[in-house]
Amino acid sequence: MSNVETRPVEVRCGTSADAERPAGTAQVEVLTPRDVPLGGPRAMTVRRTLPQRGRSLIGAWCFADHYGPDDVSETGGMDVAPHPHTGLQTVSWLFSGEIEHRDSLGSHALVRPGELNLMTGGYGICHSEVSTPRTTVLHGVQLWVALPEADRDTVRNFQHHVPEPVRVDGARVSVFLGALAGVTSPVPTFTPLLGAEITLQPHTAVTLSVDPRFEHGLLVDRGDVRLADTLLRPAELGYVPAGPGTLTLTNESDGPARTVLLGGTPFEEEIVMWWNFIGRSHEDIVRAREDWQNASDRFGAVQGYPGDRLPAPALPHAHIKPRGNRPRH
Repeated sequence: MSNVETRPVEVRCGTSADAERPAGTAQVEVLTPRDVPLGGPRAMTVRRTLPQRGRSLIGAWCFADHYGPDDVSETGGMDVAPHPHTGLQTVSWLFSGEIEHRDSLGSHALVRPGELNLMTGGYGICHSEVSTPRTTVLHGVQLWVALPEADRDTVRNFQHHVPEPVRVDGARVSVFLGALAGVTSPVPTFTPLLGAEITLQPHTAVTLSVDPRFEHGLLVDRGDVRLADTLLRPAELGYVPAGPGTLTLTNESDGPARTVLLGGTPFEEEIVMWWNFIGRSHEDIVRAREDWQNASDRFGAVQGYPGDRLPAPALPHAHIKPRGNRPRH
């Protein structure tokens, strides 16, 4: 998905200022989303929890949009024209609906609930995303992963994976990246990562073993879920710094609760994010924007989309100011 804000903010994301906590403890920081409209008056609105002023990364996860459930007869659904990406991977994960994906690698795929679509931008790629006519309700998350310096100019790529859910106590776990609950995704990543959908039955709890080197974020889609001792409401994201070897999730709702658990080792590099580009400097962003506006071969072209590609917004007049994760006290 594109960041189609008309005035995207330049963000410089620094290394984490959080010290690792002793194993076995989980202190949770609650991140609340901001609403971002994607397009015109009938456009769908997403809830963005990453990046934000207090926290810009969780592992290499650097962007998290949570949307729906949207009645497409009212919002018009999703229609994002071809747009570029650099220095990142996009992770598409749906709860309901269906999206048609086309990219400049030649990939033509459908994004369906419970199926991972992972696109690697690297040096440059472009793609389009359109909800299909079969879609009545669109609901899911769009996530970005920052590529490390050694791999940020890697070749473009696209992967599709359908994880097999497993049951742990009162939870249903679908691991789409990394390892959890005895399941390891076959999809390779450039940094250690975890991505999983966890659905809990009413008034049940599950304790999951996790990598203590990882920091984690739990995004609640549906229900009221207690992470350790902290209650998270729908659309909130609970952040846990590295240290604990287990995480306990408790559904305090009368109905099923659905969450997405993200994790990874702290990303020890500074990155610059603007619009759909990730670089290491303001100059990287300027160059990527010029290449896109000039229809450079860097991004290739999407075939089969019935319309024009998205133009890049105007750059701000100032250089990017450093902005890292807020120290915890």
